[in-house]
Amino acid sequence: MLPDEPRQSTGPAPEGGLPGCYRHTQTATGITCTRCERPICPRCMVAASVGFQCPECVGEGHAGTRRATTRFGGALTQHGGLVTRVLVGINVVVWVLAAYVLRPRLAEVWSLASAGRDVSGGPYGIADGPDQWYRLVTATFLHLEWWHIGTNMLVLLWLGPPLEEALGRVRFLALYLVAGLGGSTFAFLVAGDWMQSLGASGAVFGLIGATIVMQLRNRAALGPAVAFLVFNLVVTFSRPTIDWRAHLGGLALGALTAFGLMYAPRARRGLVQGLTLAGALAVEAAMLGVGMALYGG
Repeated sequence: MLPDEPRQSTGPAPEGGLPGCYRHTQTATGITCTRCERPICPRCMVAASVGFQCPECVGEGHAGTRRATTRFGGALTQHGGLVTRVLVGINVVVWVLAAYVLRPRLAEVWSLASAGRDVSGGPYGIADGPDQWYRLVTATFLHLEWWHIGTNMLVLLWLGPPLEEALGRVRFLALYLVAGLGGSTFAFLVAGDWMQSLGASGAVFGLIGATIVMQLRNRAALGPAVAFLVFNLVVTFSRPTIDWRAHLGGLALGALTAFGLMYAPRARRGLVQGLTLAGALAVEAAMLGVGMALYGG
């Protein structure tokens, strides 16, 4: 039966001479669906631009409607910045636990710590094997000083919402995690024989790199984003206590991942973006593998 062909109720007709609703056959109705002309009762009718439609026709109409997305393929949301705020909340909760409640135990267990096999007592931490690789992720949510978490979260709150709005929640979260993991694995590759590090700076630097890529993609002014990056790089290399390896690793993986997410052609956007994320994870796995060959037991 064609969609526009009238369809009659197969149930018994109710009393009163009016036809019965095609779904509730005992309910008499004088209203028909403007699309398929089946009788519909008040429980079934859905307001349309002209008259009413039945639930099936409404569903068929929605099935042919293209879902609205952001410029880079993410789902549109009414409340922007939700993932950013959740990430800030997680970081703050972990900071309170590590700095005041479970100090120093949580920092010892979650930090980006590693000692190679040639170090007395090694291998330790990440170099000790897969049971310790969780540190590559947990360290990116770990802070001990108020100024450290304050600085990182201010930058996250500044850069996160525009990127999340452009990419969508899922892609933005993937970018953040890939950048953080990139900073951790690069730091392990370079200094896994002896290192102790923590903080979300690698992920934050990844957002800086992604912001520059987005400005390029949108043909917007690059000056402020580049100046902010240069300032942070100067600070990074001017203080010996800052782990520059995590900053550079996060910056590189964040920028490269953002490039793949934002420059993916519309016709094959999902495929290219998926391959971009898979490629970034493969690079990080390779850095971890080389680091284990150099420092592991």
